[in-house]
Amino acid sequence: MATHINFEDWFALTQLYADYASAVDSGQWDLWPEFFTDDCIYRLQPRENHERGFPLATLCFTSKGMLKDRVYGIQETLFHDPYYQRHIVGTPVLRELGDGFFRCEANYAVLRTKLSDASTVFNVGRYLDRVVRTPAGLKFASRECIYDSEMIPNSIIYPI
Repeated sequence: MATHINFEDWFALTQLYADYASAVDSGQWDLWPEFFTDDCIYRLQPRENHERGFPLATLCFTSKGMLKDRVYGIQETLFHDPYYQRHIVGTPVLRELGDGFFRCEANYAVLRTKLSDASTVFNVGRYLDRVVRTPAGLKFASRECIYDSEMIPNSIIYPI
């Protein structure tokens, strides 16, 4: 198993992580699905379920089409108190380097600010990602957001 990466790939990988956080923090929801392959997996799952191998997830989307549907819901149908979010994402750790893919892990913290409240810690955990090369650059084939706390807010509207 190779674990060495050249500078160009490392830069592209870290830029993917930074661009993802920037897009979801800026509220440019139409950009979010474009970080993924067509047959992607996006899963938001509690750590306990993940570690025990239980399939139950808070959110689970299995295609770019499902991500686009979520964007439509965010923009057109979901009613909620508006808030801002800000991602703090650690440097991705390369766990596996294969032919045309990277398996990576990165810690994250998402802060939430409601318009009339102080900022609070919203969600903390780690990303478990499979990133693949595509003609359009690096994309997430799967992104598992494994959050640490069993207690989460009663609604998660925006992508983690």
